[in-house]
Amino acid sequence: MFAVVRTGGKQYRVHPGDKIVVEKLDGNAGDKVTLGDVLLAGDGGSLKSTQGLTVAAEIVAQAKGEKVTVFKKRRRHNYRRKKGHRQQHTILKIVAIGDHKHVPSKAEGTGKKTAPKAETAPAAPPKATGETKVAEAAPAEVEAKPTPNPAPQEEAKANPPVKGDVETAPEKATGGKKATAGGKSAKPASTKNAAPAKGAAKKSPKVK
Repeated sequence: MFAVVRTGGKQYRVHPGDKIVVEKLDGNAGDKVTLGDVLLAGDGGSLKSTQGLTVAAEIVAQAKGEKVTVFKKRRRHNYRRKKGHRQQHTILKIVAIGDHKHVPSKAEGTGKKTAPKAETAPAAPPKATGETKVAEAAPAEVEAKPTPNPAPQEEAKANPPVKGDVETAPEKATGGKKATAGGKSAKPASTKNAAPAKGAAKKSPKVK
């Protein structure tokens, strides 16, 4: 069943169980209110008489609407006025329309809140039999001592020097020239003006 009621200069179409926001009405949350100015009532597709029909409601809360800014100005007169306003509202819950009362559905429930069940921590998984607990010991401190590199010795043993081979020391970076005792580089002797080497003496022919 529905009804059209008027309150605070406004009209509202309501059903049992609806919540509406109307202009402020006297009362506190939980008080019962009767709306007697019923303009129209009906059930389904048929209309019913509104004579003596009332709508029972319950105040849910007293609230305020959104803020409205009021600004006034008069140009060339240095006149500015700014004010804010929040309209007072009352939230109503329609309990019944005449003899038709609101019956809560299963989805709505009875309205009683039940305490939530405490969540139990998941049980730890069972440990396999035969496992032994190993205490985590702190890593032992080891003194760092330098150890000789055995690579050169092993290389010398693997490749012993062969007799007859002449080992020459690597030349220093002197441009490919060997350094002398005096610190000067030794230049190779020039053979440009040298006398030709004498060959073996030729034998004179025998005279007959």
